Amino acid sequence: MGDCHGRIVAECVESPQKVACGCACSPPHLRWIMPGLSVRGRKVEQLQGVRHIICVASGKGGVGKSTTAVNLALALHRRGKRVGLLDADVYGPSLPLMLGVRPGVRPRIIDNKYMEPIRAHGIESNSMGYLVSPETPMVWRAPMIVGAFKQILQDTRWSDLDYLIVDMPPGTGDIQLSLSQSVPVSGAVIVTTPQDVALLDARKGIEMFRKVKVPLLGVVENMGVHICSNCGHAEAIFGSGGGQQLSEDYGIDVIGSLPLDLSIREHTDSGHPIVVAQPDSPVAQAYLELADQVMVRVDQVAHSAAAAPVIQMSDD
Repeated sequence: MGDCHGRIVAECVESPQKVACGCACSPPHLRWIMPGLSVRGRKVEQLQGVRHIICVASGKGGVGKSTTAVNLALALHRRGKRVGLLDADVYGPSLPLMLGVRPGVRPRIIDNKYMEPIRAHGIESNSMGYLVSPETPMVWRAPMIVGAFKQILQDTRWSDLDYLIVDMPPGTGDIQLSLSQSVPVSGAVIVTTPQDVALLDARKGIEMFRKVKVPLLGVVENMGVHICSNCGHAEAIFGSGGGQQLSEDYGIDVIGSLPLDLSIREHTDSGHPIVVAQPDSPVAQAYLELADQVMVRVDQVAHSAAAAPVIQMSDD
């Protein structure tokens, strides 16, 4: 099967009164055009203006993947990098809330096709959450979801970026496959908690990225330890050692260990993630250290690719 490719028409994003849906469940201000099947084997092309694309992924939901993606992007920005953030979770977009973008703000349309990313806290972003109201469910089948994701990915007019962080949906499905087949991905970061059920799904994510030839930059163990704000007692609520076990099993380093901290949740919900709200806090420092690890490993992957031998054939 080929990938169905759809298009969210730009004028309908700007004019909610226009209604012309290809699906009865589509949001009222989106018109969906299904021009047919794309050709398999199409060459993977570099995303214009974007130097490195990094996936932040997990095998299951609820492990803090989006929070990690947002704070990683902001930490890279604090390190002086030009950063974009793409919300690939079409069914459950969360970036507008996490970045503090007020409801109703939508990307400006350029040349009746391209979307100008929304800027917040110094980084660029785009999300299905900017195109629909927070209460609107995306009751779409997989081909339409993939088409919407491809458009948000390819038709966003990103500035020249050092890093585009892609907040992936949970699981190992259509979006993950579509991204790996559409653009060159510099690497993936796997987020998990130490809990056994999260580790089980994280393994599936690791295997998937290996199958689609996306380099694995490392594992982030999230919510590893909770420290009581009253007495300072440290407790491993979700268990311990899970990230290290993944590291040993797959030969992938643990590049970040983040606590279960009330302030992370509070600042994320307020639209001012902790890297911005408390830049000198130990938790923010942990995200900065994660950003440093990501930058080093992306450079290593790029260097390895550049140094790979090339076999030349001739008739001589």
